[in-house]
Amino acid sequence: MFLVVTRTFPPEVGGMQNLMWGLAKSLAKIDLIKVFADYSENHEDFDNKVSFSVERVKGIKLLRKYRKPHLVNEYLNQNPKVKCIISDHWKSLELIKTDKKKICLIHSKEINHKKGSRVNKKVLEVLNNVDHVIANSNFTKNLAIELGVEEKKIKVINPGVDPAMEIPKNDLKKAEEILKGKKNRLITVSRFDKRKNHEKVIMAIRNLKEIYPDIIYTCIGYGDEEENLKKLVIELKLENHVVFLKDIPNDLKNALVAKSNIFIMPSIIHKNSVEGFGIAFVEAAQYGIPSIGGKDGGASDAIIHQKTGLICDGNNLEEIYSSIDSLLKENKYLEYGKEAKLNSQKFHWNKIIENYKTIL
Repeated sequence: MFLVVTRTFPPEVGGMQNLMWGLAKSLAKIDLIKVFADYSENHEDFDNKVSFSVERVKGIKLLRKYRKPHLVNEYLNQNPKVKCIISDHWKSLELIKTDKKKICLIHSKEINHKKGSRVNKKVLEVLNNVDHVIANSNFTKNLAIELGVEEKKIKVINPGVDPAMEIPKNDLKKAEEILKGKKNRLITVSRFDKRKNHEKVIMAIRNLKEIYPDIIYTCIGYGDEEENLKKLVIELKLENHVVFLKDIPNDLKNALVAKSNIFIMPSIIHKNSVEGFGIAFVEAAQYGIPSIGGKDGGASDAIIHQKTGLICDGNNLEEIYSSIDSLLKENKYLEYGKEAKLNSQKFHWNKIIENYKTIL
């Protein structure tokens, strides 16, 4: 039996939620599992439909910090059949007392604290006392080693995805209407924050529209930078070339990705925040859409440079511009898109879980 202890889980939406959901489903095909997750509104309908037990922990953040490990420790004492605990975050394991095998996933941002700092010491106290540390990319592995995590404990296992579902024709039609019949189509699906670097893409669009007058950039998401980005679009007079969407159905989101030419997210390091992997690149690749990612972070695990997409310097506006131009020119994105779709199959959960089996 496996215990999954996580702060993030559906029905909440997000990359981490999808990761822990995919991992839980895959583990449930191997053995019995139980999930301890933070409380989420409207979780009852979701939890009633899954094939395993999900226990939700209520309360404010400070209360959950102590209540969840207490419940986990209690469960471990009563259930000797538990073989292994798998956690989404070092904080989820901090107060769990057990001699059972412990596996902790790391993603980059949450461990990226100055070496020798109070938080760094806390991170190392947890990670250097688990059996295995699962890094989501080679970038995250190298970052962990630099910050003091024992290399012998670290294994790189990229996040998995479920095979792409067929998109309803009605959503494909809606996507075409949103894209206004424009032929050169870029898209980003992510939070609106500094690290994702929408700002530089919008600035590149200002110049690209002179060569590609029918270019359109679709931004799907929400976040702190949303209003600033909208103001920038107005300032640069790009209202006919940039579209902002949020809270749209998943099928429509997928339709917009599938109807685009390039997925773009040239992420940068902002303060201690960095893109550990970028599952959105893989999700786009499943629909035959190549990506442009940033050199800062783990995008190069998801994108094969000059084959399934391009890696550029997200701090360099000229590089972003030339990367977009090189894929749009002579429809180069079609060639890269075919390779991206083929490459995406190695990230399917039925293959990714085989890597976990070697350490469970």
